[in-house]
Amino acid sequence: MISKTSLLTIKALLELSRLPLGQTEGVGSIAKKIQAPQNYLGKVLQRLAAEGIVVSKKGLKGGFRLSKDPSQMNLYNIVDILEDVKEWEDCFMGKKPCSESTPCCAHKRWDIVRRAYADFLKNTTIADLQRS
Repeated sequence: MISKTSLLTIKALLELSRLPLGQTEGVGSIAKKIQAPQNYLGKVLQRLAAEGIVVSKKGLKGGFRLSKDPSQMNLYNIVDILEDVKEWEDCFMGKKPCSESTPCCAHKRWDIVRRAYADFLKNTTIADLQRS
């Protein structure tokens, strides 16, 4: 369910989480380490900077760093910026309205998957992935 963009972003944030406090890393270096297109990753990291997930520093010694401790950064808040996780609450079959009282044929099964996935994202931090 997670997009390629979100997966690359999480990998980039993991790289940034390994930096000493206050140090930055350039997008080219990060892109090389995670095997991502540099220009694409740069645009994604700028978007995250605008949302306060990372800090961007311009100049010769510039680059990116995390805006806060990795243990305070859950995947839900990161992925939601890129994919609008709230859309996953829509009916799997596209039925309107679809709810507990008027369910579609896939409602109960989709609800289980959707909740498990959202819980995983909400309860997993960048720090958790460092330990993996």
